[in-house]
Parts: sequence; C-alpha cells; structure tokens
Amino acid sequence: MEAKIGDSFMSRWSKKFYTFFFLVSLAVAGVLSYYASSHPDGLEKVAEDKGFLDTAKDSAVSGSPLADYGVAGLDNERLSVGVSGVIGILVTAAVAFAVFAIAKKLKSGAKN
Repeated sequence: MEAKIGDSFMSRWSKKFYTFFFLVSLAVAGVLSYYASSHPDGLEKVAEDKGFLDTAKDSAVSGSPLADYGVAGLDNERLSVGVSGVIGILVTAAVAFAVFAIAKKLKSGAKN
C-alpha cells in the first residue's frame, strides 16, 4: 500500500518537474535564443583563420524551412529565431515522448 502512495507522489512530482523544465526550455528557445552569440562556431573560426572558409559548400538542407536557425518566410529575425527554437523543442519533446512510450510498452510486454 505504501508503494502506491509513494509512486503517486513521485508521479505527481515528476509531472510537475518535467512540465516546469519543458516550459523553461520553451522560454529559452523562444526568447533567449535570439541573444546567442553571433560569432562563428569553432569549426568556422578555424576555417576562417586557416583561409579555407570560402571553399565551404551549403549543406543539403540549406533550403529547408528551418535553415540557419530561423523560419523561412518570417521577415522579423527575432520572431523567426524564436519560432525556430520553439519548433525544435516541440519536435525533440515529441520524439522523446514517442521513444519512451514505445520503450515502456516493450518493457511491459516483456513482463507479460
């Protein structure tokens, strides 16, 4: 009987914990990501320093709707970066939820 009470408490606590950090992630991705450094990343910096940056080619997905940390079609850069970050969080959360749901189903199926 005590295990069920403890499990219920942990389940409620876990839901609050995950919900809080999910909302924090959305806020960081949606608002703070615009203020990220505009300096080139390490690989780009080395390529610039060594003189071969101009030989770089665009990636195969450079024309995608979420290329360059923004959303194609949104002219407001701040909004574009924020929406891109929120979409990234939502997609990551959906994939994680699906993976863990499948793992849970497989684990419970193995017990039966």
